[in-house]
Amino acid sequence: MKKVLMIGTIALILSAALSGCQAGNKNSDTAANETKGTAITELWVGTKNTTRINTSDPVQAAVLVSRTLWTAKTDNNRPSSVVLTDVSNWQIAAASTDLIHHPSNGPVLFFDKENVPSVTLEELKRLKPLGAEGNDNIQIVIVGPVASSVEEQLNSLDMKIDKIEGDDPAAIAQAIDAYYAKAAGELPQAVIIGSMDSPEYTLPAVNWIAHMPEPLLYVKKGEIPAATAEALNKREGKAAIYVLGPDSMISSKIEEELKAYGSVTRIAGDNPYENAIAFAQYKDRNNDFGWGITTPGHNFSFLTTDSTMLAIAAAPFSHLGKHAPLIFTDKDGLPDSVMEYMMNVQPKFQKSPAEGPYNHAWITGGNGAVSASAQSVIDDMLEISPAAGGNPHAGH
Repeated sequence: MKKVLMIGTIALILSAALSGCQAGNKNSDTAANETKGTAITELWVGTKNTTRINTSDPVQAAVLVSRTLWTAKTDNNRPSSVVLTDVSNWQIAAASTDLIHHPSNGPVLFFDKENVPSVTLEELKRLKPLGAEGNDNIQIVIVGPVASSVEEQLNSLDMKIDKIEGDDPAAIAQAIDAYYAKAAGELPQAVIIGSMDSPEYTLPAVNWIAHMPEPLLYVKKGEIPAATAEALNKREGKAAIYVLGPDSMISSKIEEELKAYGSVTRIAGDNPYENAIAFAQYKDRNNDFGWGITTPGHNFSFLTTDSTMLAIAAAPFSHLGKHAPLIFTDKDGLPDSVMEYMMNVQPKFQKSPAEGPYNHAWITGGNGAVSASAQSVIDDMLEISPAAGGNPHAGH
């Protein structure tokens, strides 16, 4: 009974707060609900192997991800600080996910150009961030350009706030790298280089940098921005650089130029689905960079390639709980490459399915983003099955 009451209370809070929330990438089901003034009654939709964050509004999704991971009932499950950034700028928001990691240990929440949505304000009040040790007990870090009206709303919360200001993604990424190094007391030698022009190839990085301290730095297809070069120079020629994406996104010329700053490894696939899988599978045994997921017993975070801000909202799923890399899917089912990957890591049992291991997936987006049938297919592909083949429920 307590669980029903808790979810009902959250639904009332979110439905009231989201009546004016129109930011970010939404699809038709969410927009239709908001137009009619109705609330999303099922905030989480679960199957035996999947859990859906059931909204395609990035502002709301970020709050639901936060509520899922930080229950905020005791100090042990409160964040140290929260990252706040503009929902309309994916490059800055993606780089800011580096601050999800310790010592911040908190979610990314969104504001829009002139306003902090009431659902975000309510979530900040619920979380009551503890203040990050090692970062002067900061409770909120604002990343990117911010309007005075937004600052006024946040100041009313009486929390300790810091800012990483600017509107150039490469410069902001450099500033985040320096900010994290100061707060954590170390400069990570490994870095991910992503394209600031191609979110569908760059976004798999956000789950890793939320999970580990390595930053995301930006290049354009044919140019290394000065801010990125400066950040790499701080590694004094010893950077371990991982270029994420194919030559069509980040040129071989840029790859060669990056070798002036350290070792360079490209992780790539021919399309966004294969690119995300390549990143999930990659592991550098020399420094343990990368997920290296090639066997059963793991968690995954599924989104569609056009759910840019939802992917950033869901990045904390790699930080706490069943740590999950990002995998792209289609609205109505799994692309062939993703189906093959899921088959390769499908759990198998010898005598009983109680043996484990088990797979799980987070799905972020309403039915207009990832259909109910697609969720069912994902659930089936994660189900533990007999090693000998046949009925997956044999042995019960």
